[in-house]
Amino acid sequence: MKSLLLNQPGSITNLHVGEIPTPKPKPNEIRVKVHAVSLNPVDYKTASRGNDNWKYPHILGLDVAGTVDAIGSDVVQWLIGDRVFYHGDLSKPGGYAEYAITTAHTTAKIPDNVSFSEAAAIPCAGLTAYEAVVRRLDIQPEHTVWMQGGAGGVGGFGVQICKNIGATVITTASAHNHDFVKSLGADHAIDYNNEHVVNTIMAITNGRGVDRVLGAVDVDTANEGIEVLNFRGGIACVAGMPTITDATFAGAKSIHNIAYGGAHSSTNRAAQFDLAKMAEEMIALVASKKIYPMIEQTITLEEIPAGLAQLQSRHVKGKIIAEFA
Repeated sequence: MKSLLLNQPGSITNLHVGEIPTPKPKPNEIRVKVHAVSLNPVDYKTASRGNDNWKYPHILGLDVAGTVDAIGSDVVQWLIGDRVFYHGDLSKPGGYAEYAITTAHTTAKIPDNVSFSEAAAIPCAGLTAYEAVVRRLDIQPEHTVWMQGGAGGVGGFGVQICKNIGATVITTASAHNHDFVKSLGADHAIDYNNEHVVNTIMAITNGRGVDRVLGAVDVDTANEGIEVLNFRGGIACVAGMPTITDATFAGAKSIHNIAYGGAHSSTNRAAQFDLAKMAEEMIALVASKKIYPMIEQTITLEEIPAGLAQLQSRHVKGKIIAEFA
């Protein structure tokens, strides 16, 4: 099968298109004919450092949407031709290929009115945001939330989920992305390049601070998130935890690290099933037009390295999706 291959850990410039044998599903696995796959920062990050479980050449790509092509033994919930999508296992070959293997019980169905590309946009960024907003932070309509990086994948989905709940959303983004984040539902957009973010948030909230923060950028912005939390506020971090000191927890602040992708390697079967459950809940929001998948670019398999380079620049708006024939 045609695949985008990584021969050894290193730069994404080393990725190349090649042919490898088509994999066969094992018990409780399905093979998916890939129609679309989403690009995520985790791809270039793991490409550079590798993984002890990988065998080379390795295939990257966690977010896959396509049709069930083959079924392993013990699989009863899927039929050949079913339209499915999933968040893959980081320790195993991914979806930058014509075919991909995944576990049957972590896979979700794509509704008829949702495209493969729209489904592929959801798992990594969308489920991270969903896990943070709904499961960890328990955001309520009365909350004011600082959603960091609102023009990105996690932040963009987070803004939309918060607005569906009814919360007030403050987000940070470059000035040229302010119209975009407001179209997603942000009530306030702060230009982090030209404004003092902490002071601006405190001014917006009349000195009260925010109830919840989704730290979706880096350690520095996570630290800023701690500064603006009000009493009994909560922060969830997906791209670097805040610096932990005794002062960090003053005021009964709670900190959660989002790691839902670890469900694959967990022995907790319920956590694995929850991947599919969250995916079903998220794609239902897409199907009902309550969540916009934020697809800003569609590319080919051969263009994935250039797309990952764009992500690495950290100035990408929305999602980049590779579509396969």
